[in-house]
This record gives sequence, structure tokens and C-alpha cells, in this order.
Amino acid sequence: MTENNNSTSGYYLNGRDEPIETSQFHFVNGLPLKGPWPVPHKIIYLAMGCFWGAERLFWQTDGVLVTAVGYSGGETPNPLYDEICSGKTGHTETVMVVYDPNKIHLEQILTLFFENHDPTQGMRQGNDIGPNYRSAIYVTNQEDLALAEQIKDKYQQALAAHGKGKITTEISTINQFYYAESYHQQYLAKNPQGYCNLQGTGVRC
Repeated sequence: MTENNNSTSGYYLNGRDEPIETSQFHFVNGLPLKGPWPVPHKIIYLAMGCFWGAERLFWQTDGVLVTAVGYSGGETPNPLYDEICSGKTGHTETVMVVYDPNKIHLEQILTLFFENHDPTQGMRQGNDIGPNYRSAIYVTNQEDLALAEQIKDKYQQALAAHGKGKITTEISTINQFYYAESYHQQYLAKNPQGYCNLQGTGVRC
């Protein structure tokens, strides 16, 4: 794998032109991972450390239609898991959350996001260290972007009241979501005793 020099962000792996192979259907509910999905639906992309536990949190949430894990926020096209773990792609482990806005509001999803990991840790989550474990919210429109910033500010106030640090969560519109390999999709449904490092600060929003 060769590297591409980017004067702003450093060196990134070149990646590949074609998407990597992944699952076609959700292991838990059988819906297609890449759509089409029931109408109405909306999508948000959330990164909160290792994506195995984060995905389980959301597929178990009422109103969520489909989840999938993948890579966002980086430069390398169609990366592999080992590549994003090297820190040379710029991506973070991300969960795509497809939800029915008539059954669950985005504010509820964002509250779950902030309360179920530590958004103050920067390029890590607990013992998982590296840029691929950073906290991030990627949205599809400006309205959702504004709401994400609003909920972040609200949670920051709650954290400050408990003596916690500053939120480092990256918030922006989505650039690209690359689906992760098949074995990562709904990993904890396939491996119920598998690794999960998901834990919050104990502070409610």
C-alpha cells in the first residue's frame, strides 16, 4: 500500500477504487444494509470508540431501522480495517444509524450518543487509543448539524457541573461512509461474548 502526501494532514494510504466486500443484510433484522429502507427514514453517522458496542446500542433502540459499521472522517477511499487502525487513513470507526423520525427524534439519538461514551477523551476511548477511536457526529444536512451542536453544548454544561472536561467530539456534515468488512457488521450479535468497551461518564444530558 502506497502513501499519498497531503501537506495539510500528513501522509495517507491511497486505498482502492472499488468498495470492499461486506454483508448485504442486517444480521439481526434482515433489512438491507445499503437500502432501500422504509419511508420515512433519516440517517446519522456516529463514532464513539470501538464500533461493535456502539452499533449494538443503536440496533437495540426503538425507532432505529438499520445499523451498519464503517469508516468516516478520513482521506483514504475504501479502506480496510487494518489500514484505519494504522492511523494512516484519517478515518474513525463509525456507526450508520437509519431511523424513523416518527418513532424516535434525533435529539433522543444524540442524547444516547453523548451519555454512552466519554466524548472528552480526544483520540481514544478508554484503553482503545488512536484516531480511529475518536468521537464524532456526521450529519446529512444543516438542520441536523445545528441540533448536534445544540445537544453538545447542553451536555457540556452537564459535564462541567460534574467537574468533567471539554467535549472533543468532531461534528460536521458527512463526507463519505465506507462500509466495514462483513465480520464487523452486527459483530456482537454474532459474537455475544465479544469485546465491548462502551461506557459513559455517568453524567446525564
